[in-house]
Amino acid sequence: MSLDKVMMPVPDGHPDVFDREWPLRVGDIDRHGRLRFDAAARHIQDIGQDQLREMGFEETHPLWIVRRTIIDLIRPVEFGDMLRMRRWCSGTSNRWCEMRVRIDGRKGGLMESEAFWININRDTQMPSRISDDFLDGLRKTTDVNRLRWKGHLKPGSRDDATAVHDFPVRVTDIDLFDHMNNSVYWSVVEDYLWSFPELLAAPLRVAIEHDAPVALGDKLEIISHVHPAGSTDRFGENLANRTVRTLTYAVGDEVKALAAIFPL
Repeated sequence: MSLDKVMMPVPDGHPDVFDREWPLRVGDIDRHGRLRFDAAARHIQDIGQDQLREMGFEETHPLWIVRRTIIDLIRPVEFGDMLRMRRWCSGTSNRWCEMRVRIDGRKGGLMESEAFWININRDTQMPSRISDDFLDGLRKTTDVNRLRWKGHLKPGSRDDATAVHDFPVRVTDIDLFDHMNNSVYWSVVEDYLWSFPELLAAPLRVAIEHDAPVALGDKLEIISHVHPAGSTDRFGENLANRTVRTLTYAVGDEVKALAAIFPL
């Protein structure tokens, strides 16, 4: 699979699709009323925790880290709307899984997502086998049971960057792993899009891959690159005719995460 992968459609009506609604609140929107990417990432985390609890595995499988998240902004979800969140499994292995979340607004807004989640042992803090009974439940919505990890992004250099800027890490950005929470990486994307509002005019895909955690006190820098159409086959042959923008999240010489932004 590459960055231009087609996401699994929602298996509508399937009893193992976790389906919830809640209102879009003022803390989740930008100045134009659009559901932000970082807020969508929080909702994706929240419905995952809710599903884990309802399935009865919150005690036995309490800790997960995300390796990659892809979010597609198809049509903006607008303030005052009610969010319908549907979550289901689209691929499994013994220690990780891919989970789809579709976010619909009643007014026609739509964001699609897929995240690669790794089950973490509470004591060792290392990837841990998912229990058979949990896997049995996940596999009810997918026949992909040999899911493998493959990174799609490579870091960009400061030498040919279009921009390099600091991103201060705040106390409120840190989660129970003592790392910067996943949703904060998406606020970097929102900062970037603020300077390029034209990117929001058409359906947009953003992918973030995590290589290493960011900790409080780290001097985090965001290294931006623009790869024009005709030079982007490195991201998959179907993206060769599109401009791909990348963000490298770096602390000194260590790459912490990578993001790609491109029109669908």
